[in-house]
Amino acid sequence: MRAAEVVEVEGHIIDSLILAKVLDVIVDAGADYRMVDVQIGRTNVDASRVRLEITAEDEDALGALLAELQIHGANRVADVDAVTETADVDGVLPEGFYSTTNLPTQVRMWGHWVDVDNPEMDCALVVRPDGRVRTVPMHRVRIGDPVVVGRAGVRVQALERPRGANPFEFMNSDVSSEKPKEQLVARVAGRIKAAKATGGKVLAVCGPAVIHTGAGPAVADLVRAGVIDVLFAGNGFATHDIESNVLGTSLGVPLGDGLPPEGGHSNHLRVINEVRRRVSIAGAVADGYITGGVMFECVQHNVPFVLGGSVRDDGPLPDVYTDVVEAADAMRALLPGVAVALMLASTLHAIATGNVLPAGVETYCVDINQAVVTKLADRGSHQALGIVTDVGLFVSTLAHHLLP
Repeated sequence: MRAAEVVEVEGHIIDSLILAKVLDVIVDAGADYRMVDVQIGRTNVDASRVRLEITAEDEDALGALLAELQIHGANRVADVDAVTETADVDGVLPEGFYSTTNLPTQVRMWGHWVDVDNPEMDCALVVRPDGRVRTVPMHRVRIGDPVVVGRAGVRVQALERPRGANPFEFMNSDVSSEKPKEQLVARVAGRIKAAKATGGKVLAVCGPAVIHTGAGPAVADLVRAGVIDVLFAGNGFATHDIESNVLGTSLGVPLGDGLPPEGGHSNHLRVINEVRRRVSIAGAVADGYITGGVMFECVQHNVPFVLGGSVRDDGPLPDVYTDVVEAADAMRALLPGVAVALMLASTLHAIATGNVLPAGVETYCVDINQAVVTKLADRGSHQALGIVTDVGLFVSTLAHHLLP
């Protein structure tokens, strides 16, 4: 038998094209819809509200469609409290748990809608004894935690375009290398200045190509000037940053003339070895082994960083988290207050960061490879804007706009 459900989508859903997206999803799923109630805002500050009756071929198809529609802010109309089940094994969620998005989320408890404290995708919703609701990754769930199950009593709010003129309107088309780079970087700089002016933090997620392209000094300048407040990277970025400072090479290639010296391929191993001898990057700075670079400035100016490891790492440096679960938890701990995230020539670490970022964080993914800058949005970080350009030129130009 065919199954039906009434959903509601509310907000600036016309000019943000949210309603159009909802209708497209319904049609693409092979379902039908009927507009039950339509209320269009009369001015540009008034919200609109539309109720849709959706009909699908069966309950399973309808359930899958409702889950996809919720990403766009279409929520069930029925005002019922969320259902919870108690976790009975540490690190294991009850069957049927609600799987979160990174969008602003509310849970209906005791007849009232409660805001979820820390929106994050692919987590569970746990109700705390004080009535607050938090997203909790699977491995952090403990026996006795009340976990929300099913979609009833949960609603999300879709991202909307800013009201009025949108400074990034020209970036709303498909990602392309044919964008006005100088104008684009200037506007990113403006967004960073606006975030900093209101107390927001800037997160930089850096891949090794930041050093290979010669952008390391500019990133170091941004750290020293207090523009970058948090750094996420991997063993490769930190290693080549230190290598460039100590030996003047990156992956054995001199950053000056670009001609690799004999045996230069082992330079990164040698600096890793010396840092390990000094126990930590901070120890190598204190010892005078590291005298400049991004990691040096992070240590000198107390800028927290997380270096997440991978199976391909050499060494690794002693500061690298070799347990990926611990690395993700360390990243989560540094996210409160982050307003802008710069993903600089990084794929894996950018995706990992996107997985733990709330959708409200302005996110800019910069890479010379057009395919890379679309991966964040493809994997659920819908707020990410892609910028196709050489990361060295981007960071240098950004520093020019931000630094005196």
